[in-house]
Amino acid sequence: MSENDPRRLRKRERQDRILSALNVNSALRIQQLSDNLGVSTETIRRDLSELHDLRRIDRTYGGAVYRHRFEPALAERLLLNVHERQAIALRAVELVGEADAFMVGGGATALHFARALRGAGDAATVITPAFGVAIELSENSAIEALMLPGIYHPREGLVHGPETLAMIRRYRVQVAVIGASALDASGVSEAMLSAGAIYSEMMACAERTLILADHTKFGRRALTLVGPWHANVTLICDRAPDADLAVAIAENGAEIEIATSHLPAVS
Repeated sequence: MSENDPRRLRKRERQDRILSALNVNSALRIQQLSDNLGVSTETIRRDLSELHDLRRIDRTYGGAVYRHRFEPALAERLLLNVHERQAIALRAVELVGEADAFMVGGGATALHFARALRGAGDAATVITPAFGVAIELSENSAIEALMLPGIYHPREGLVHGPETLAMIRRYRVQVAVIGASALDASGVSEAMLSAGAIYSEMMACAERTLILADHTKFGRRALTLVGPWHANVTLICDRAPDADLAVAIAENGAEIEIATSHLPAVS
């Protein structure tokens, strides 16, 4: 198929084909893409430049590699491991107990926690950087949801920045409830740098911290360390961590709570 052929792919279709090809073969040369799609190498270079500007790929000398995100956006994560996250959220509400002032971070599991807490009916003041969490909690008149100030991050639905951190430091709460991008022997880490800074401050301002994370986060390390394992940290997860992670948690005085699903088993 020549570039002048009316049947040739439109730009968007061509770029989708490029992304699909890179997803199968993570590193392809410009000449390979040109041959496969029947267009000139200059056309491929323009496509790669546009996809790079859109942060879909990374350019290499003579080619490109598919850019794999460490974590999908919040809207995508809400569709993953739903039963496990619901079970973790319910157990977290039980462990919060009679605390009447706490902080809740952002993320998919934190949003499940907010939904579970909303239905619990107990009076509390909850401080959060996440709009979804604040909206869920505001539906319970017994809960006072305090939204932190800051710069809005649309993909994650939370605020961040110097104003957010400064406001967090003004408070002292009984419990901080946060999610995690990754968990390893060194502690809890977060893929989003600004969120990591927020969660670190939350841990510092709380008497104890509940980490809500499903098994897919085990044995991984993300961009920024939120905090190490210590005696005031409890990990709530859907299954037991592997031996190395479990030993690191126990040796540093942290606790592990395994949440079990309340859903009936499928026969």
